[in-house]
Amino acid sequence: MQYKFFRISVNNSSEAEAELNRFLRGPRILAVHREFVTQGESSFWAVAVEYLFGEPPLEKTNPRRREKIDYKEVLEPGDFAVYARLRDWRKQTGDAEAVPVYTILTNEQMAEIARRRCSSLAALGEISGIGAGRLEKYGQQILDLLQLETPVNEAD
Repeated sequence: MQYKFFRISVNNSSEAEAELNRFLRGPRILAVHREFVTQGESSFWAVAVEYLFGEPPLEKTNPRRREKIDYKEVLEPGDFAVYARLRDWRKQTGDAEAVPVYTILTNEQMAEIARRRCSSLAALGEISGIGAGRLEKYGQQILDLLQLETPVNEAD
């Protein structure tokens, strides 16, 4: 275990904050201790970071963390238009229900719906992670979105 110390002045703190944030993105952090030191105009935050030396950052060792996929690049143009329509609907629905959008459909599920162009609740239910609850709550709305015509851009 190692320690790194930072002093972040209340005046002109941006450079020290940036240095601390860069460091926190690096090694595996065990704990961050901070204390405000009052010295009038010279007041500052004293920050001590405990970390493991030589270990890769957590994000590189976390098997659940995935690389972001650019669906505009991996989907056909028509499929991406459907995906974008689903994404807009998901955002509006998430806002209306005050829930995170991924609880409605994941990006992967929307891409699969766009690829398959499901035409029934049963077909939607074949997509991994779309169970009876989601089908009952959102299934018909999704099918209605899929029935909308996708304009084709002739310049493509």
